[in-house]
Amino acid sequence: MRFTLFLFIAFSFFLNAQNNYPQDYFNSPLEVPLILSGTFAELRSNHFHSGLDIKTQQRTGLKIKASASGFVSRIKVSHYGYGKALYITHPNGYTTVYAHLQKFAPDIEAYIKKHQYEKESFEIELFPNAETLPVIKNSIVGYSGNTGGSGGPHLHFEIRDKEERPINPMLFGMDVKDSTNPIIKSIYAYPLDEKSFVNKASTKQKLQLIPLKNGDYTIKNIEAYGNIGFGIETIDRQDLAANSNGVYNIRTFFNGRQNFELDFRTFSFSETKHINQLIDYEHFTTKKQRIQKLFKKNNPLSIYKSVTNNGYLSIQDSTYSVYKVRVTDYKNNESWVTIHIKGTKDCISEPQKKVITPYHIEANKAIHLKKGNVSVDLYKNTFYDDFYIDFEVKNDTLFLHKNVVAAKKKFNITYDVSAYTDKDISKLYIARLSNYNKFPIYTSTKRKGKLLIASTKTLGTFTLATDSIKPIITAKNFKDGQWLSKYRYLKIKIDDKLSGISKYRATVNGKWILMEYDYKTKTLTHDFNDGIITDTKNNLKVIVTDNLGNNSTFETLFYRK
Repeated sequence: MRFTLFLFIAFSFFLNAQNNYPQDYFNSPLEVPLILSGTFAELRSNHFHSGLDIKTQQRTGLKIKASASGFVSRIKVSHYGYGKALYITHPNGYTTVYAHLQKFAPDIEAYIKKHQYEKESFEIELFPNAETLPVIKNSIVGYSGNTGGSGGPHLHFEIRDKEERPINPMLFGMDVKDSTNPIIKSIYAYPLDEKSFVNKASTKQKLQLIPLKNGDYTIKNIEAYGNIGFGIETIDRQDLAANSNGVYNIRTFFNGRQNFELDFRTFSFSETKHINQLIDYEHFTTKKQRIQKLFKKNNPLSIYKSVTNNGYLSIQDSTYSVYKVRVTDYKNNESWVTIHIKGTKDCISEPQKKVITPYHIEANKAIHLKKGNVSVDLYKNTFYDDFYIDFEVKNDTLFLHKNVVAAKKKFNITYDVSAYTDKDISKLYIARLSNYNKFPIYTSTKRKGKLLIASTKTLGTFTLATDSIKPIITAKNFKDGQWLSKYRYLKIKIDDKLSGISKYRATVNGKWILMEYDYKTKTLTHDFNDGIITDTKNNLKVIVTDNLGNNSTFETLFYRK
């Protein structure tokens, strides 16, 4: 059977290898060897990774080169996400993306700073036309950094098609050393309805994974009956990096026939949120492990291929079946898991009792929940599946189930705060209590008269919290009245303990100055090379406002010539 499967796989791989992606068009954007800390379509929180994370030798400031000729079509600078990001559109219709940059090439840097000063904003998004910022292949367009949501110095690199869909850059001929087989960390079996069982249980079962000498895996034989499915926790590693990366393809076979496939070569940004229905969401939120379900239920992801009966296996009494899982990386290194299944009604025990609450969610219907001064509006198709939800309100605390059910879109939580004074209301916000220390986490809150409204995709415990504490502002690399003639940068530390920083504004002698905000280090930085500060005596004024409108003002004097 293995030989037959090998021929089938080899033929499929040959067909897949015949793609229309140009192989010599795009160069590597870095001069250092291509070593990855993150692969394309890797499983991340609430999304698939849309590019390659290329290591920059734990440094910032490496030259970033245009992978091909074209023009800068978009520049986005933000505190979070991609940080400083550059988009280059190419004549063949593709766009390359370079994110988490430290800074841009001088002509691009001058262009964007001009607009930042005009708009008096560090965060900015621009769409230059084709004539404004042309680039040629291998020209320097920026320098690697650690801006935005980056967890360490690296370059995030993408290739997108005309529809803005990200595509695995490896498909364009980029090469990474990888002779290592994917690692299977765990396998789970799922009874998929009330009449189904695995090893005498009606709940998810972790199976005993047995490594084989040839690098593959098997499972201690299982007994099952009814409709079941499987889930897998798997990673890949390249030869030159120890990072736990995502795999390229997962296929399953039932009694010699392929019945399911996950193909991670491309996806659209509009569908990436459905990752929470692909993984076992409850397992992830409780154990921080991502199990990919090898069956499909109410999930529109385009990465599903060759799916038979949604990947469900129908196990009958007195049968013997073989289920195989093949996991591959981009270099076609593979790992197999073989599971022998004995079908028998003898494995049936007492079904697990379903937890029933007064509130039943039908995914295709809207529902309004209300108790006391709190209401929750769950709109049509907020969730993927029907389920019984916990809903309770005590004082100002809302218990809205546990965060174990994935939401497809946001729902509204509304507090009627008529019992509070206007002064108190101005400092109130809706907070979700963390699972660990019950610390109130700010949830974006809108005010409408005597109502506070928060939109969220996360179930859990919510409450009203108060923030009347002003942000903290301190000088980081200078003292009041100091001469800074030899300094390149002016640095200020800002912090807010409760609702978080909303906005800031810095002026010198009444004139707005650009200060870059790094939320990871809580630092505002001004580059004196901007040439804006020309006076000898300078009065610096920084105003920082949190999400509840509390603001602090920091004023100091420095000299420069």
